[in-house]
Parts: sequence; structure tokens; C-alpha cells
Amino acid sequence: MRKPFQTMWAVGWMALGLASASAQTVKVGIIAPFSGPFAHYGTLFKAGAEAYLASQGGKLAGQSIELIYRDEGGPNPANTKTLAQELVVKDKVDYLGGIVFSPNAFAVAPVIQESKTPMVVFNAATSDITTKSDYYLRTSYTLWQVTVPIAQHAAKKGLKKVVTAVSDYAPGIDAENAFKAEFTKQGGQVVESIRMPVRTTDFAPFAQRIKASGAQAVYVFLPGGPPNLGFVKAFNENGLRQAGIEFLGTAETDEFDLQKFGDSALGLTTAFHYSAAHDSPANKAFVAAVAKVNKDAVTNYATVGAWDGMYVIHKMIEATAGKRDGDKAMAAAKALKWESPRGPVAIDPTTRHITQNVYLRTVEKGPGGLLINKETQSFGAHGDHGLGK
Repeated sequence: MRKPFQTMWAVGWMALGLASASAQTVKVGIIAPFSGPFAHYGTLFKAGAEAYLASQGGKLAGQSIELIYRDEGGPNPANTKTLAQELVVKDKVDYLGGIVFSPNAFAVAPVIQESKTPMVVFNAATSDITTKSDYYLRTSYTLWQVTVPIAQHAAKKGLKKVVTAVSDYAPGIDAENAFKAEFTKQGGQVVESIRMPVRTTDFAPFAQRIKASGAQAVYVFLPGGPPNLGFVKAFNENGLRQAGIEFLGTAETDEFDLQKFGDSALGLTTAFHYSAAHDSPANKAFVAAVAKVNKDAVTNYATVGAWDGMYVIHKMIEATAGKRDGDKAMAAAKALKWESPRGPVAIDPTTRHITQNVYLRTVEKGPGGLLINKETQSFGAHGDHGLGK
């Protein structure tokens, strides 16, 4: 017969073990560029993720959270796959987030599939990323998602001839294909498709080709950062605006670069899922929360992708009571609907991609003379139009 003292001793240790288990820290690995020409993405992901965590009192679903950052640098699939493996095997993370470049996301897919580690993509925008692993979700956007509405808008405006000019890598090809497919469906003609090297900074030759094409507008896709500034500079200096050629884009007037453009950006038109000027209580709370953790961080699509990504991870932690269970976590995430700083959103249970409003935006001067992406029209909720294309 077990003695009372032995029973109490066993129960005490069991309780201590349970307490220890419940207090176990949930680890979230975030992969982003923290060096090189795209390092601003890492800063913005960090600001968005840490702002969300701070808004929840530093814990998610009662669990302590450790954010572990790794530098993908730039488009480097082999290096990014190695980082993901180290985070899963060595650091034993429960969740992954981040990824700016689509080729890097494709490389990580086998790692998360084998380890059953849910990963929330904060940015990479090629449509079929989520098809490469059952453990991918995305809180950013795809080029098909934001391009189809602006192609429809161009056709409704009566534009008949458009040039596409895109950076020559997976998202750029998606952007080109999306615009061409929808615009021709609407009766328009893409008179030339220009693909530009990802790392180029001299856009004058491409601007001259656009001007000589006879097009009424140019649809542009560029990665964030220096390429945006370079292209808009070439657009203006080579007389495209004066020639009446309209600018149609997506993230090219991103808030991170917007003030650097100066008046050269006024009137540029884009279709996108987020503007820092979005007028809603959720967005105002988001902007304030980011400013609290990093007063220098801008609120843009990268910051909101990380903020909403952490919301999804929060709900997965809640559904699993902080325990590692990739399948249960993914099942919970597929059912999510919430009010984001960008507007009402949901995770499509089939594609595991975010459904969200897409807005027509025009660069205008806002309060204090600062440039803003003024939302002038909502195209309504759009999912990813690109899967299966």
C-alpha cells in the first residue's frame, strides 16, 4: 500500500511537471532580409510582429513567446532552406513566419512538410507557394489577386493598348500573366511584354521602349525598395507622363518609399490590399501599436502582413493550447475570419491564402503635405485568381 507521503510526493512532482509544461515557451522563427538592399523588409516584419505581441500583453493565448530572427538576405533559396532547417531542428521552433522572396519560399516547402511546422508567409506573392506544402498559409497577397482588379479597371476606363513591364522573376511573371489574361479577356491588347532584370537600377531604356510602343498605359511590377524609385524616376524623366501614358501598378508607391518620390509620384494609380491611410479603427490601432515599439517604422503591406501573420499564429497557439500539433493548428487557421487593419479578411480553407478587399489608390497630398495612397474605390473581396493558371 502506497504511503500518504509517497502519494503526496508523486502528485506534487506531477503538478510541477504540468505547470512546467503549461509554462513552456512557444518559439516562432521569422525569416526575413536583415541585411542588403532589401533589409527594410526585416525591420518592418520585426516591427509588425513585435507590435502585435506587445498589443497582447507579451503573451499569446497565455503562452510565453520567443521570436527568433534569421537573415535570408535576398533571393537565395539554398541559404533560406538551411535557415529553416536550423530553426526547426536546432532551435526547435513551433511556427515559422516571414519570407520575402518567392524562390526562397519554394525552397522551404519540403522542410515544413516533413516536420509538420506551420509557416505563415508575410510577403512572398507567387500564387502557387501554398500548393507546395500543406503547412503553408499566407497573410500577404498574390499578384493575381491585386492585378486582376486593375486590369478590369483599365478596360472600364476605355484603355485599349497597354504595355506590361515587370521584374523578371516568379512574382513578376505572375503579374504579367495576370494582367495579360484579364485585360485581353476584357477586350484590351497588351502590345508589348517587357521583363526587366531584378537587380537593375537603370530603367531609362525600358521607359523609352514603353514610350515608343504606342500604348496608352503601362502596367508595372517591381520588388519593393530601390527599383520603385528608379522606375518612377525614369517614367517621369523620359516623358511618359507628358505623353499621356498612364501608370498602373500594385505596390510600387509603397509607404516605405513614398515620401522619397516627392511630387513625381502625385497621381500615380495602383491597386492594392492596404494603404496606411485606410480609415478604420483597426488600422488606427495598428498604426499606434507599431509606433509604440518602433517610432521609425512605417506601416505598409510588409508590416501589416507580419501583424496579421502573428494573429494567425496566435489563433493556432490558442487552438493547440500551446502544444506542438501542426495538423490541429492548420485546421484552426483555415476557419479564421477577422477585422484586419486592411479591412475584413479570411483564410480560404482550400488555398490557405488570405481573402481581402482590393482598393484603387491614387497618390495625393495628405495632412501636413505628406504623400498618401488615397483609397478612391474598393473593388470588394478578392481571393487568389492565379491558382491553376
